[in-house]
Amino acid sequence: MERSLQTVPQERGHRLTHVTREIERPLGQATSTASSTRRLLPSGRSLALLGTAAALLAVSTSISLRDRPYRNPEISVTSTPLLTEAAPAVVAPEPTVTKPPPARKEGPSIIRVSPDGEQSGNGVIVIRDPSAVGQDLRVAHLPDRALIEDSEAGPLPIRAADGRRPVDVYARPWSGARGARVAIVIGGLAVSQTGTQAAIEKLPAEVTLAFAAQGNSIGRWMQAARRKGHEILMQAPLEPFDYPNVDPGLNTLTVDASPEENMQRLRWTLARTTNYTGIMNYMGARFVADSAAMTPLMEELGKRGLLYLDDGTTARSVAADLALKDRVPFAAGDTVIDGERERGAILKKLDQLEATARAKGFALGTGSAFDLTVDAVTSWVAEAKKRGIEIVPVSAIALDPEKG
Repeated sequence: MERSLQTVPQERGHRLTHVTREIERPLGQATSTASSTRRLLPSGRSLALLGTAAALLAVSTSISLRDRPYRNPEISVTSTPLLTEAAPAVVAPEPTVTKPPPARKEGPSIIRVSPDGEQSGNGVIVIRDPSAVGQDLRVAHLPDRALIEDSEAGPLPIRAADGRRPVDVYARPWSGARGARVAIVIGGLAVSQTGTQAAIEKLPAEVTLAFAAQGNSIGRWMQAARRKGHEILMQAPLEPFDYPNVDPGLNTLTVDASPEENMQRLRWTLARTTNYTGIMNYMGARFVADSAAMTPLMEELGKRGLLYLDDGTTARSVAADLALKDRVPFAAGDTVIDGERERGAILKKLDQLEATARAKGFALGTGSAFDLTVDAVTSWVAEAKKRGIEIVPVSAIALDPEKG
């Protein structure tokens, strides 16, 4: 027991001495003992850390050796061409265009040139813009002052200085399509006040209304008709056969009167109101067959830019030939729809107009403002539209020498 106790401190001293010697050993020198070897071998955790560090070092080295390392991104270079002083551009001056007063803007605009130097004035070319043709229906009852000539007889229609004509400006707009078209003109307005009011209120706006020159309150009725959308005409009293037993009324133009006297009577008719597109004959079978009597009338209409409607009651009329010569838009009636004042007969005449329109493209019928006629036309128009017939104003089917 005593020996054992003595041995313990000796062994302990031996181990301390060994540790002291290990501390004093230079770095990098290994010992031969197993215990020293076990203490110097790294643990598993240390090996993992060393492996990670080595991997990071390898990746960093690889990146640094690339041709385009991430830390040096490629610089995008944009070349800027050398600017030289260019010669100033030559801009052609825009031509000066004289525009007509603004009017309605609907519809295509096609420029027409009138080559007639005599009418244009000393060979001056007159340019007409059809986009200025026709009035907005909201102001259609208001006269265009550029189309009025003040005279002793009253306000007379006249061509405007820019070439516009009453037949264009006061025309009711329509589709412009080339389907079957029927124009219906109801005359005798302003003779009967109740009949006139009924015709304006009941008849479809596409129906043209004609005012008798000897009627009353024509200016007021004109405004009412235009507000409703109707195109209007004036009826000029012309001499019939068996005159004066058959009398068209005050200021009738006659074959035996002088041209000056007839012109005075015509201007009285023209001054009865405004905002109409032209005139139609009121009776006048004898007058319209006389070329000498009709020539001054047509010349006046051509000068003023008005159309002429022949009701078609006489085959001896010379109006068509004179209208072409004097540049007057011209239309002729195909039939009188109420020659027989019976509803069935009137509807039959209207059906004949439809057949004519389908055959030649258009047809024109005339009638008077009788209650029976107004009611028959109103109902027929509603049905005809369903069958594809377009009801148009008289200006839409007139042959116009100025438009070709």
